[in-house]
Amino acid sequence: MRDLIKLTCETCGRANYHTSKNKRTMPEKFTIKKHCPACRAHKEHKEGKISKG
Repeated sequence: MRDLIKLTCETCGRANYHTSKNKRTMPEKFTIKKHCPACRAHKEHKEGKISKG
């Protein structure tokens, strides 16, 4: 039931973090404010899928 996701910065588009989430309890897209090392600031990070190929 858990999906692997990557967290990409809204500003620069870099994938800085990865985590897993439970699809049953959180069916919507996940956004959180985290530190982006490229932007050197706390920015919104949005969920994206990790390819399993």
